[in-house]
Amino acid sequence: MSRILIGMLMLASIMSWSFFAYALQEDHQDLKGPAFSNPDEIMEMPERWIKQKIKHDPSSGKADIVITVNQNYFEIVEPIIGTYEKKHGLHIVLHKGTCGISAGMLSNKTADIGGFCCPPGRTDRLPGLKFHTLGIVALAIIVHPNNPVEDITLKQARQIFMGEIYRWSELGRSQGRELPNLPIQPVGRLHCKLRSGHWRGLLDNEDLFSPGIVEVGAIPDMISQVAENENAIGFETISMIRHLRDKGRVKILKISGNDPANESDLISGKYPLYRVYNITTWEGGGVENPYAANLVKHLLKEMKTVDSEFGMVPAFRLRKAGWLFKNGTGWKFRDNELIGEPH
Repeated sequence: MSRILIGMLMLASIMSWSFFAYALQEDHQDLKGPAFSNPDEIMEMPERWIKQKIKHDPSSGKADIVITVNQNYFEIVEPIIGTYEKKHGLHIVLHKGTCGISAGMLSNKTADIGGFCCPPGRTDRLPGLKFHTLGIVALAIIVHPNNPVEDITLKQARQIFMGEIYRWSELGRSQGRELPNLPIQPVGRLHCKLRSGHWRGLLDNEDLFSPGIVEVGAIPDMISQVAENENAIGFETISMIRHLRDKGRVKILKISGNDPANESDLISGKYPLYRVYNITTWEGGGVENPYAANLVKHLLKEMKTVDSEFGMVPAFRLRKAGWLFKNGTGWKFRDNELIGEPH
């Protein structure tokens, strides 16, 4: 009997420690999702798909290039593509879309070039598809202009969107002022849930967000929701905040003193939240379009002179920033694709 009792006590002790270790691990878990997917993990596709050529939709007419560009940087590339089209006497069909639309057209092989506002997910990495990074843009935490908060930590931002910090007064003081004892209303646009980066740098998946979050489906709705509610907090890129001023005024918060509108804070990796703007070309298997390949080369070159108003840091500046980091710990590229962040 004593041996049984001793065994039971030992088992209880082991189970108790296991639970404690699990709780400790959970308490210290990294809430951030992956910044990038593995570029070596290519989707397996049937042989019939691999042999399939690019076939434009009949509505595109006799297009030399069919390209779908993400809405986040459409305003940046549209005039460049228009000028290029006239100069080279091409017929380019340009669609304004989303990552999902780009992924669908590429999967159906109806587009020569697809545009994404996120790093590609595994299902985006199709055989023969090559990604090229135009640049990155900060994903800013935004509040109503009347909100006295100016700066929060990344931990506080996560706690707010998880619902662990429920009232503004829990943040203490800001600019020497007591914060109001009013409930915080988090607003989220949880797009591209299976792709790395973007809002997943804040919280890895939608299950981590507070049940009380107001989820919106469109960028203009994010801006208007925060602009109309003094207790709201949300997130959106610098470029879209500036582009959609007519939807309402919002205030951009710093994270631990680092300003999303400050290019050096973003390049150095001190500001932690951003989106990656990518476009694609096809290679191998007889699906290459030399017109498309040349257009992408031109776009990458033109990114060097993009107006700072768009808040985008071109890829070449991330490459040049290597001297800021030691032992190759800076931004990592494979050919033209950004595949790793500073650490």
